[in-house]
Amino acid sequence: MKKHLIYSLITLLFISFHTNANVEKTNIVVILADDLGYGDVGFTGSTQIKTPNLDNLAKNGIIFKNGYVTHPYCGPSRAGLLTGRYQARFGMENNVSYAPNDKYMGLTLSEKTFPQRLQSVGYTTAVIGKWHLGGAPQFQPNNRGFDYFYGFLDGGHHYMPNKVTVGGDGYTLPIMRNTGIAEFDEYLTTALSKDAAKFITDNAQKPFFMYLSYNAPHTPLEAPEHVIEKYSHIEDPNRRIYAAMIDVMDQGIGIVVNTLRQNELLNNTLIIFLSDNGGVYPEEWQPESNWASNGPFRRGKVALLEGGIHVPFIAHWPKRIQPGQTFDGLVSSLDIAATSVAIAEASDKQLDGVNLIPYLTGNNSGSPHQALFWRLEEASDIYAVRTVDYKYMNQPLPNVGRSFFDMKNDPYESKNRVDQMPQAQSELARLWNEWNEQNQNNLLQQSWEYQQEMDNFYEQLQRRNLQQATQIKPYQIKQ
Repeated sequence: MKKHLIYSLITLLFISFHTNANVEKTNIVVILADDLGYGDVGFTGSTQIKTPNLDNLAKNGIIFKNGYVTHPYCGPSRAGLLTGRYQARFGMENNVSYAPNDKYMGLTLSEKTFPQRLQSVGYTTAVIGKWHLGGAPQFQPNNRGFDYFYGFLDGGHHYMPNKVTVGGDGYTLPIMRNTGIAEFDEYLTTALSKDAAKFITDNAQKPFFMYLSYNAPHTPLEAPEHVIEKYSHIEDPNRRIYAAMIDVMDQGIGIVVNTLRQNELLNNTLIIFLSDNGGVYPEEWQPESNWASNGPFRRGKVALLEGGIHVPFIAHWPKRIQPGQTFDGLVSSLDIAATSVAIAEASDKQLDGVNLIPYLTGNNSGSPHQALFWRLEEASDIYAVRTVDYKYMNQPLPNVGRSFFDMKNDPYESKNRVDQMPQAQSELARLWNEWNEQNQNNLLQQSWEYQQEMDNFYEQLQRRNLQQATQIKPYQIKQ
C-alpha cells in the first residue's frame, strides 16, 4: 500500500512536471503576407490603408527597420523562410509549377523544414493558406513538417467560393484540409483566419507552431464589396480592391490575436509578421500592375532594389520583448527558423539564419548579419550583396544594371556610385563570391518554360500518334 502511494505520487509529479513544461513552452506564429507593398501598412507610414491590428502588434513589439527576404518573388522566398537556408544552397530559385504528377517539381526532399525540427521536440505544427512548394504528394505540407494543413498548393487562388471548380487549375481547385477537400463558403482570407483561430483553440494545451500564409494581397484582385466601399476615396479601382484585401487580412490577424488572448496564450506567443517580397511594380512584362506602394523604396517585386526585398517585418512577444522598439540591424527571413529552433531547443544544424532572441531582448546590440546575399536564376550575373554600410548589385532592369549604393547615407538608392568606391566595392564582391561557392545551380524551370516544354511534349506525342495511325492499315475481319 505504502509503495503504491509513493508510486502514485511520483507519477503525479512526473505528469505535472511535463504538463507544466509544455504550458511554459513558447508558441510561435509566423504570419506571411503575399506581395504586400512596403508602404501599405500603418506601421511603415501608410495613412491610406487601415491596418490597426498590425499597427498594434508593431506598437507593442519591435519593428525591424532593415528586414529582408531572400528572394524578390514568391516560391524561392518561401523556400528560404521554411528551411532557414538560402534557397541557392539547394538550387530552388524559380517558382514551383503546380504539377501534382511531377515527382521532381517541389522543394527538394533533401532539405528539412524548420517545422520538422519543431515536431521532433514536441510541437504541433500547422500551415494555413498558400503552400507553393510542390503539388505531388511527397511535397505536400503533411509530408514536410506540418501536422495540419488548410489551404491550397498552387502559387495563388481565387478568393470567392463561386470561382471553385473541380478539375480546374490550381487557382480554382477546392481548398484542401490535409490531403482531402475542405469546405470553403466565404471570402478566402476570412476563412483562413477563422481556421487559424480554430487551430489555436484546439491546440491551446500544448506547444504549437502555426504558419499563417495568406495569399492576400496577391492577384487576382478580389475583395468583399462592402470593404471596397470603405476605400471609395482611392481613385484607382485596382488599388481600391488591393487596399480592401489588406484590410480584410488585418481583420483576420485581429481574429488570431484575440483568440490567443482569449486562450491566455498571447503573453508567451512569439508572433512574427512579414511579406514574402515587395508589392507589384509595373515592369515591362506587367505594365498595368501599379496598385502597390513600396515607398520610400524603388521598384518592387522581382527587383533586387529595396522595393523588391526590403519588407514590412515585426515581432511581438510580450513575455520577452519590450514594447515600442525599433531595430536597425540587418534582419533576414532566414532568422525566423534559427530563432524558432532556439526557442524550441531543437536542432539548428546547417541553418543560415541568426537567433534573434538576444537582439529582441536587448542582450545583444549591433547587426545580426554583417552581410546578406541574393542571387537570381542559374547562378547568372543577377546578384546583390548588402552590408550594414553598402550594397552592390546587378540586374538588367531600366536604370538599374550594375549599381553600388551607400546605404548609410542613401538608403533609398537614389544615387548609383558604381566604380566610385573601388575598395568597398571589391570587398562586397569578395563576400558574394565566397558565399556563392557554397551554392548550386538552379534545378527548376520557370513556370512559363515548364508549361511550354509540357505543351511541346504533348504536341510531339500527338503528332507521333497521328503519324502512326495513318501508317497502320485498318484491321479487317475474316469473311
